Order: sequence, then C-alpha cells, then structure tokens
Amino acid sequence: MQFSDLTARVPRFLRSFYFYTGLGFLVWMFVFDANDLLKQYDMYAKLQELQTEKQYYLDNIEVVKRERAELLSSPELLEKFAREKYIMKRPGEDVFVLVPQEEE
Repeated sequence: MQFSDLTARVPRFLRSFYFYTGLGFLVWMFVFDANDLLKQYDMYAKLQELQTEKQYYLDNIEVVKRERAELLSSPELLEKFAREKYIMKRPGEDVFVLVPQEEE
C-alpha cells in the first residue's frame, strides 16, 4: 500500500487545514483555557447556591422588618421581647430562667 492510497481513503474534510485548526481551537477552549467546561460548571453551581442564599436572606429580611414594626408599635410587645430574648428585668425584680432537662 502506498501513502497516496491511504490518504485517498480518508475523507477530504479530515485532510483540511481548517478542520485541524478548528479541532485544535475546540480542544484548547474545552480543556486548556482559563474558562474551560469544568470551571464553567463550577461557576454555574456556585451561582445557583448564591441565588438560593440570596432568597433565604431576602425572606429573613422581610420577617425581621415585620417583627421590628410590631415591636416598635407597642411598648408592651417591646418589653415582652426584651424580657424573653435578652432576659432583661425591671429594677428590684428577680428573674428565674428555667431550662428544660435533656432526655437521655
């Protein structure tokens, strides 16, 4: 078999300079580039995670705003919140904190 016989069996587009150039470009972009497929996937996963966290924090902001509005609207609620959350007391008052026992 001659070399010319082997090259004649290979399709013409596989012998083209443009085919090899394009193939080299694709290999470079998918494997060696700074923004290859693996990094693109990692960045997409991170984006999804950050969007989930963003929604969680936006929901928490709404809850805190609602609680703040309720607390500032009534002095009784503000006092109740301070007593329960921060264990504050009035002068001359004793506060007992009851902690439930853990079951074994």
